Amino acid sequence: MDNYASCTLTKHSNAIKVIYPNGQIHKLHQPIKAAELMLESPNTFLINSKSLRIGACFSPLNAEEDLEIASIYVIFPMNRLNSVITIADMASLFLVAKSGANRIGSVRILPENAPTPPRLSLEEIEEFSSP
Repeated sequence: MDNYASCTLTKHSNAIKVIYPNGQIHKLHQPIKAAELMLESPNTFLINSKSLRIGACFSPLNAEEDLEIASIYVIFPMNRLNSVITIADMASLFLVAKSGANRIGSVRILPENAPTPPRLSLEEIEEFSSP
C-alpha cells in the first residue's frame, strides 16, 4: 500500500499559488499558462501539488496548460524530472507551505538596514540537487 501526503492549505483562495525552488511562494490573481512561469525560471518544470505522491515519478505540466485558480503549483529543477518523489520532497514542501501560511495575514516591520533572514532553499537539500 502506498503512503500519501499532500501539501494543501486549509483556507480557500481565489489565487494561484506557486512555490519556487528557493522557498518563495507567489500568489497570482490572473490566469496564466505554465509556459510563462517556466520561462521566468529556466531549467525548471512545474507540477500541480495534487499530483505529488511519494514513490511516484514527477508528472510535469504541459507548457500550454492553464493554471487553475485555488490550486498550488511547485517548480522543481529540471535535474529532478525523471526522479521519484521522496519523503524529503514532501517534508520540504510542507515546511514551505506552513511557513507561507504563517506569513499570510501577518506583517513584520524590520529596521531599514536589518539583515535579510535566511530562506529555505530546496536546492540545498541533497534530494533536490542530485539527479
